[in-house]
Amino acid sequence: MGNRVTRDDFEWVYTEQPHTQRRKEILAKYPEIKALMGPDPHLKWIVSGMVFMQILACYLVKDLSWKWVFFWAYAFGGCINHSLTLAIHDISHNVAFGNKQVKWNRWFAVFANLPIGIPYSASFKKYHIDHHRYLGGDNLDVDIPTDFEGWFFCTPLRKLLWLFLQPLFYSLRPLYVNPKAITRMEIFNALVQFSIDLIIYYFWGLKPIVYLIAGTILCMGVHPISGHFIAEHYMFLKGYETYSYYGPLNCLTFNVGYHMEHHDFPSIPGCRLPMVKKIAAEYYDNLPHHQSWIRVLWDFVFDDSIGPYSRVKRLCKLAKES
Repeated sequence: MGNRVTRDDFEWVYTEQPHTQRRKEILAKYPEIKALMGPDPHLKWIVSGMVFMQILACYLVKDLSWKWVFFWAYAFGGCINHSLTLAIHDISHNVAFGNKQVKWNRWFAVFANLPIGIPYSASFKKYHIDHHRYLGGDNLDVDIPTDFEGWFFCTPLRKLLWLFLQPLFYSLRPLYVNPKAITRMEIFNALVQFSIDLIIYYFWGLKPIVYLIAGTILCMGVHPISGHFIAEHYMFLKGYETYSYYGPLNCLTFNVGYHMEHHDFPSIPGCRLPMVKKIAAEYYDNLPHHQSWIRVLWDFVFDDSIGPYSRVKRLCKLAKES
Protein backbone atom coordinates (compact mmCIF):
# COMPACT_ATOMS: atom_id res chain seq x y z
CA MET A 1 0.00 0.00 0.00
CA GLY A 2 3.05 2.29 -0.11
CA ASN A 3 3.84 2.63 -3.82
CA ARG A 4 3.84 6.27 -4.87
CA VAL A 5 2.28 7.57 -8.06
CA THR A 6 4.92 8.01 -10.73
CA ARG A 7 3.44 11.26 -12.07
CA ASP A 8 4.54 14.53 -10.47
CA ASP A 9 2.63 16.95 -12.71
CA PHE A 10 -0.39 17.17 -14.98
CA GLU A 11 -0.23 16.24 -18.66
CA TRP A 12 0.22 19.65 -20.25
CA VAL A 13 -0.86 19.95 -23.89
CA TYR A 14 -0.81 22.84 -26.32
CA THR A 15 -3.69 21.86 -28.55
CA GLU A 16 -7.37 22.73 -28.50
CA GLN A 17 -9.78 20.28 -26.90
CA PRO A 18 -10.72 17.52 -29.38
CA HIS A 19 -14.49 17.77 -29.02
CA THR A 20 -14.96 20.97 -31.04
CA GLN A 21 -13.36 19.60 -34.21
CA ARG A 22 -15.00 16.18 -33.92
CA ARG A 23 -18.41 17.85 -33.49
CA LYS A 24 -17.90 19.78 -36.74
CA GLU A 25 -16.83 16.66 -38.62
CA ILE A 26 -19.72 14.53 -37.36
CA LEU A 27 -22.35 17.18 -38.08
CA ALA A 28 -20.96 17.69 -41.58
CA LYS A 29 -21.23 13.97 -42.25
CA TYR A 30 -24.41 13.25 -40.28
CA PRO A 31 -26.55 16.42 -40.14
CA GLU A 32 -29.48 14.31 -38.93
CA ILE A 33 -27.85 14.34 -35.48
CA LYS A 34 -29.17 17.89 -35.09
CA ALA A 35 -32.65 16.36 -34.77
CA LEU A 36 -31.53 14.72 -31.51
CA MET A 37 -30.96 18.11 -29.88
CA GLY A 38 -33.71 19.57 -27.78
CA PRO A 39 -35.58 18.75 -24.56
CA ASP A 40 -36.23 15.28 -23.16
CA PRO A 41 -40.01 15.18 -22.54
CA HIS A 42 -39.69 12.40 -19.96
CA LEU A 43 -36.96 13.93 -17.79
CA LYS A 44 -39.20 16.15 -15.67
CA TRP A 45 -41.48 13.25 -14.79
CA ILE A 46 -38.64 10.87 -13.92
CA VAL A 47 -36.97 13.48 -11.72
CA SER A 48 -40.24 14.39 -10.01
CA GLY A 49 -40.85 10.73 -9.20
CA MET A 50 -37.37 10.44 -7.67
CA VAL A 51 -37.87 13.57 -5.55
CA PHE A 52 -41.19 12.35 -4.16
CA MET A 53 -39.70 8.89 -3.57
CA GLN A 54 -37.06 10.48 -1.36
CA ILE A 55 -39.67 12.50 0.52
CA LEU A 56 -41.52 9.25 1.23
CA ALA A 57 -38.23 7.68 2.34
CA CYS A 58 -37.73 10.56 4.79
CA TYR A 59 -40.99 9.62 6.45
CA LEU A 60 -40.06 5.93 6.53
CA VAL A 61 -36.61 6.40 8.12
CA LYS A 62 -37.69 8.80 10.89
CA ASP A 63 -38.14 5.99 13.44
CA LEU A 64 -35.28 3.72 12.36
CA SER A 65 -32.17 3.16 14.45
CA TRP A 66 -29.13 5.17 13.38
CA LYS A 67 -27.32 2.18 11.88
CA TRP A 68 -30.23 1.54 9.52
CA VAL A 69 -30.48 5.23 8.64
CA PHE A 70 -26.88 5.12 7.40
CA PHE A 71 -27.35 1.73 5.74
CA TRP A 72 -30.31 2.90 3.69
CA ALA A 73 -28.61 6.22 3.00
CA TYR A 74 -25.74 4.38 1.31
CA ALA A 75 -27.65 1.49 -0.26
CA PHE A 76 -30.73 3.35 -1.50
CA GLY A 77 -31.13 7.05 -0.85
CA GLY A 78 -27.61 7.99 -1.84
CA CYS A 79 -28.03 6.19 -5.16
CA ILE A 80 -31.11 8.27 -5.90
CA ASN A 81 -29.39 11.46 -4.78
CA HIS A 82 -26.34 10.76 -6.93
CA SER A 83 -28.66 10.08 -9.83
CA LEU A 84 -30.38 13.40 -9.15
CA THR A 85 -27.04 15.23 -9.31
CA LEU A 86 -26.63 13.76 -12.78
CA ALA A 87 -30.16 14.81 -13.67
CA ILE A 88 -29.13 18.32 -12.59
CA HIS A 89 -26.12 17.91 -14.88
CA ASP A 90 -28.49 17.22 -17.78
CA ILE A 91 -30.82 20.04 -16.76
CA SER A 92 -27.87 22.46 -16.72
CA HIS A 93 -27.83 22.01 -20.51
CA ASN A 94 -31.51 23.07 -20.69
CA VAL A 95 -32.76 19.63 -21.73
CA ALA A 96 -35.71 19.55 -19.32
CA PHE A 97 -37.69 22.38 -20.95
CA GLY A 98 -35.50 23.49 -23.85
CA ASN A 99 -33.32 26.53 -24.54
CA LYS A 100 -36.34 28.83 -24.85
CA GLN A 101 -37.36 28.13 -21.24
CA VAL A 102 -34.08 28.80 -19.44
CA LYS A 103 -35.70 29.93 -16.19
CA TRP A 104 -37.90 26.84 -16.06
CA ASN A 105 -34.77 24.69 -16.31
CA ARG A 106 -33.09 26.63 -13.46
CA TRP A 107 -36.12 26.41 -11.20
CA PHE A 108 -36.60 22.73 -11.95
CA ALA A 109 -32.94 22.08 -11.10
CA VAL A 110 -33.61 23.65 -7.68
CA PHE A 111 -36.55 21.26 -7.28
CA ALA A 112 -34.36 18.29 -8.29
CA ASN A 113 -31.85 19.49 -5.69
CA LEU A 114 -34.24 19.08 -2.73
CA PRO A 115 -33.37 15.47 -1.71
CA ILE A 116 -29.63 16.19 -1.96
CA GLY A 117 -29.94 18.12 1.30
CA ILE A 118 -27.50 20.94 0.49
CA PRO A 119 -27.80 23.63 -2.22
CA TYR A 120 -25.92 22.52 -5.31
CA SER A 121 -27.71 23.07 -8.61
CA ALA A 122 -27.12 26.80 -9.18
CA SER A 123 -23.41 26.66 -8.35
CA PHE A 124 -22.95 23.57 -10.49
CA LYS A 125 -24.50 25.30 -13.49
CA LYS A 126 -22.20 28.30 -13.06
CA TYR A 127 -19.03 26.22 -13.21
CA HIS A 128 -20.13 23.43 -15.54
CA ILE A 129 -20.31 25.84 -18.47
CA ASP A 130 -16.57 26.47 -18.05
CA HIS A 131 -15.88 22.74 -17.90
CA HIS A 132 -17.28 22.34 -21.41
CA ARG A 133 -16.01 25.57 -22.89
CA TYR A 134 -12.50 25.34 -21.40
CA LEU A 135 -11.98 21.60 -20.90
CA GLY A 136 -8.71 21.18 -19.02
CA GLY A 137 -8.23 24.94 -18.84
CA ASP A 138 -5.77 26.00 -16.15
CA ASN A 139 -7.63 27.99 -13.46
CA LEU A 140 -10.86 27.65 -15.45
CA ASP A 141 -11.91 24.00 -15.35
CA VAL A 142 -12.51 23.36 -11.63
CA ASP A 143 -13.11 19.68 -12.32
CA ILE A 144 -9.31 19.27 -12.32
CA PRO A 145 -7.63 18.62 -8.94
CA THR A 146 -5.33 21.20 -7.42
CA ASP A 147 -1.55 20.78 -7.24
CA PHE A 148 -1.89 19.95 -3.55
CA GLU A 149 -4.26 17.07 -4.33
CA GLY A 150 -1.90 15.74 -6.98
CA TRP A 151 1.13 16.03 -4.69
CA PHE A 152 -0.36 14.70 -1.45
CA PHE A 153 -2.74 11.93 -2.57
CA CYS A 154 -0.03 9.88 -4.22
CA THR A 155 -0.16 6.46 -2.49
CA PRO A 156 -2.92 3.83 -2.57
CA LEU A 157 -4.03 4.64 0.98
CA ARG A 158 -4.05 8.37 0.34
CA LYS A 159 -5.85 7.95 -2.98
CA LEU A 160 -8.52 5.90 -1.20
CA LEU A 161 -8.86 8.70 1.35
CA TRP A 162 -9.13 11.19 -1.52
CA LEU A 163 -12.04 9.19 -2.95
CA PHE A 164 -13.81 9.34 0.42
CA LEU A 165 -13.21 13.10 0.56
CA GLN A 166 -14.12 13.68 -3.06
CA PRO A 167 -17.44 15.44 -2.26
CA LEU A 168 -15.53 17.90 -0.07
CA PHE A 169 -12.91 18.69 -2.72
CA TYR A 170 -15.55 18.82 -5.45
CA SER A 171 -17.54 21.46 -3.58
CA LEU A 172 -14.69 23.56 -2.16
CA ARG A 173 -12.20 23.46 -5.06
CA PRO A 174 -14.05 26.08 -7.16
CA LEU A 175 -13.77 28.60 -4.30
CA TYR A 176 -9.97 28.28 -4.43
CA VAL A 177 -9.29 27.69 -8.13
CA ASN A 178 -11.78 30.05 -9.77
CA PRO A 179 -13.89 32.01 -7.25
CA LYS A 180 -16.95 33.73 -8.70
CA ALA A 181 -19.48 36.14 -7.28
CA ILE A 182 -22.55 34.60 -5.69
CA THR A 183 -25.57 34.88 -7.97
CA ARG A 184 -29.20 35.52 -7.10
CA MET A 185 -30.01 32.04 -8.34
CA GLU A 186 -27.58 30.56 -5.82
CA ILE A 187 -29.24 32.54 -3.02
CA PHE A 188 -32.65 31.33 -4.19
CA ASN A 189 -31.32 27.76 -4.35
CA ALA A 190 -30.02 28.00 -0.78
CA LEU A 191 -33.20 29.59 0.64
CA VAL A 192 -35.45 26.96 -0.93
CA GLN A 193 -33.16 24.09 0.09
CA PHE A 194 -32.74 25.11 3.73
CA SER A 195 -36.46 25.90 4.02
CA ILE A 196 -37.36 22.38 2.93
CA ASP A 197 -34.70 20.94 5.25
CA LEU A 198 -36.24 22.86 8.17
CA ILE A 199 -39.75 21.69 7.28
CA ILE A 200 -38.61 18.05 7.17
CA TYR A 201 -36.79 18.50 10.48
CA TYR A 202 -39.85 20.14 12.09
CA PHE A 203 -42.22 17.33 11.15
CA TRP A 204 -39.97 14.23 11.20
CA GLY A 205 -36.86 15.10 13.19
CA LEU A 206 -33.14 14.87 12.51
CA LYS A 207 -32.86 11.37 11.05
CA PRO A 208 -34.41 12.16 7.65
CA ILE A 209 -32.02 15.11 7.24
CA VAL A 210 -29.05 12.88 8.08
CA TYR A 211 -30.41 10.24 5.71
CA LEU A 212 -30.46 12.72 2.82
CA ILE A 213 -27.13 14.46 3.41
CA ALA A 214 -25.24 11.32 4.45
CA GLY A 215 -26.52 9.52 1.36
CA THR A 216 -25.29 12.33 -0.85
CA ILE A 217 -21.83 12.40 0.73
CA LEU A 218 -21.37 8.63 0.94
CA CYS A 219 -22.49 7.89 -2.60
CA MET A 220 -20.34 10.61 -4.10
CA GLY A 221 -17.30 9.10 -2.38
CA VAL A 222 -16.43 5.41 -2.52
CA HIS A 223 -19.41 3.94 -4.32
CA PRO A 224 -19.81 2.13 -7.67
CA ILE A 225 -21.73 5.03 -9.20
CA SER A 226 -19.04 7.53 -8.21
CA GLY A 227 -16.64 5.73 -10.52
CA HIS A 228 -17.89 8.05 -13.26
CA PHE A 229 -16.01 10.97 -11.64
CA ILE A 230 -12.70 9.21 -12.36
CA ALA A 231 -13.77 7.49 -15.58
CA GLU A 232 -14.78 10.63 -17.45
CA HIS A 233 -11.53 12.59 -17.76
CA TYR A 234 -8.66 10.93 -15.90
CA MET A 235 -5.96 9.94 -18.38
CA PHE A 236 -5.80 6.15 -18.34
CA LEU A 237 -4.14 6.20 -21.80
CA LYS A 238 -1.79 8.93 -22.94
CA GLY A 239 -3.37 11.19 -25.53
CA TYR A 240 -6.98 10.65 -24.45
CA GLU A 241 -8.66 13.06 -22.03
CA THR A 242 -12.31 11.96 -22.23
CA TYR A 243 -13.66 8.40 -21.94
CA SER A 244 -17.06 6.81 -22.25
CA TYR A 245 -18.58 3.90 -20.34
CA TYR A 246 -21.33 1.81 -21.92
CA GLY A 247 -22.29 -0.44 -19.00
CA PRO A 248 -25.57 -1.01 -17.12
CA LEU A 249 -25.09 1.77 -14.55
CA ASN A 250 -25.99 4.23 -17.29
CA CYS A 251 -29.60 3.26 -16.57
CA LEU A 252 -29.28 4.91 -13.14
CA THR A 253 -27.25 7.91 -14.23
CA PHE A 254 -29.03 9.43 -17.22
CA ASN A 255 -26.40 7.98 -19.56
CA VAL A 256 -23.59 10.11 -18.13
CA GLY A 257 -21.31 7.23 -19.14
CA TYR A 258 -21.67 8.33 -22.76
CA HIS A 259 -19.26 11.09 -21.89
CA MET A 260 -17.34 11.36 -25.13
CA GLU A 261 -20.64 11.76 -26.93
CA HIS A 262 -21.86 14.25 -24.31
CA HIS A 263 -18.86 16.55 -24.71
CA ASP A 264 -19.21 16.36 -28.47
CA PHE A 265 -22.92 17.26 -28.26
CA PRO A 266 -23.78 18.77 -24.84
CA SER A 267 -27.20 19.96 -26.05
CA ILE A 268 -28.36 16.39 -26.70
CA PRO A 269 -30.07 14.88 -23.62
CA GLY A 270 -28.62 11.76 -22.08
CA CYS A 271 -31.49 9.57 -23.25
CA ARG A 272 -30.46 10.17 -26.90
CA LEU A 273 -26.68 9.88 -26.58
CA PRO A 274 -26.72 6.15 -27.49
CA MET A 275 -28.24 7.20 -30.82
CA VAL A 276 -25.28 9.53 -31.42
CA LYS A 277 -22.92 6.59 -30.96
CA LYS A 278 -25.02 4.44 -33.26
CA ILE A 279 -25.24 7.02 -36.05
CA ALA A 280 -21.57 8.05 -35.94
CA ALA A 281 -20.20 4.66 -34.93
CA GLU A 282 -16.89 5.02 -36.76
CA TYR A 283 -16.03 8.04 -34.61
CA TYR A 284 -16.56 6.23 -31.30
CA ASP A 285 -16.14 2.47 -31.67
CA ASN A 286 -12.36 2.60 -31.84
CA LEU A 287 -11.86 5.07 -29.00
CA PRO A 288 -10.74 3.70 -25.60
CA HIS A 289 -13.59 3.34 -23.14
CA HIS A 290 -14.26 1.84 -19.72
CA GLN A 291 -16.03 -1.46 -19.09
CA SER A 292 -16.65 -1.02 -15.35
CA TRP A 293 -16.78 1.94 -12.96
CA ILE A 294 -15.83 -0.38 -10.09
CA ARG A 295 -12.70 -1.40 -12.02
CA VAL A 296 -11.97 2.28 -12.61
CA LEU A 297 -11.98 2.94 -8.85
CA TRP A 298 -9.79 -0.12 -8.22
CA ASP A 299 -7.25 0.89 -10.86
CA PHE A 300 -7.20 4.48 -9.62
CA VAL A 301 -6.28 3.35 -6.11
CA PHE A 302 -3.78 0.60 -6.90
CA ASP A 303 -2.21 1.58 -10.25
CA ASP A 304 0.86 3.70 -9.48
CA SER A 305 0.65 5.38 -12.89
CA ILE A 306 -2.73 6.97 -12.06
CA GLY A 307 -3.56 9.64 -9.51
CA PRO A 308 -5.04 13.13 -9.19
CA TYR A 309 -2.27 14.38 -11.48
CA SER A 310 -3.56 12.13 -14.29
CA ARG A 311 -5.42 14.93 -16.04
CA VAL A 312 -4.82 16.82 -19.27
CA LYS A 313 -4.26 20.54 -18.73
CA ARG A 314 -4.00 23.39 -21.20
CA LEU A 315 -3.67 27.16 -21.15
CA CYS A 316 -6.82 28.77 -22.54
CA LYS A 317 -7.04 32.33 -23.85
CA LEU A 318 -9.18 33.56 -21.00
CA ALA A 319 -6.66 32.20 -18.48
CA LYS A 320 -3.86 34.18 -20.19
CA GLU A 321 -5.88 37.38 -20.17
CA SER A 322 -6.97 37.19 -16.54
